[in-house]
Amino acid sequence: MLERRTDELGIYLNDHFAGAAGGLALFRRGAEARRGEPAGEVLARLAAEIAEDRTALREVMAAVGAPVHRSKVAAGWVAERVSRLKPNGRLLSRSPLSDYLELEAMLVGVHGKWAGWRTLLALAERDPRLDRRALEELSRRAGRQVEALEELRAQTLERAFGSRRGERPPVA
Repeated sequence: MLERRTDELGIYLNDHFAGAAGGLALFRRGAEARRGEPAGEVLARLAAEIAEDRTALREVMAAVGAPVHRSKVAAGWVAERVSRLKPNGRLLSRSPLSDYLELEAMLVGVHGKWAGWRTLLALAERDPRLDRRALEELSRRAGRQVEALEELRAQTLERAFGSRRGERPPVA
């Protein structure tokens, strides 16, 4: 029974690891696209944190004996590349809508990562292989990342849709 749970945990961790590959590429691309702007600096800092988070996830995988499934990582990378093909209202260049949609995609990814850390925290209650303190800090950091992304999203709203500056989109 423990073997089956370990297999399920390995699948779960690999799914998150694959998502982290695509997410990291998205953050790096967003930081590069907005280089020289305050938002670019924030995204570059977040990209560095996302890379650290991915390393931490790999360490969790090693601790529980879950090998990395390269095919899932490749699929995450490909999914991020395909996401670049979405229409943005312009034929050959980025638009303010591109920035806004990317920020929403980043938020989805970070919310998923945050949920993943909280899941691992719950499992740490009964699995001594999981470092509760490290997971608590990773969870707190994900929460801070969500806050930073929400602030960037609010700042980008006006350029993307013509809303009043500083008006935050509703958060449900």
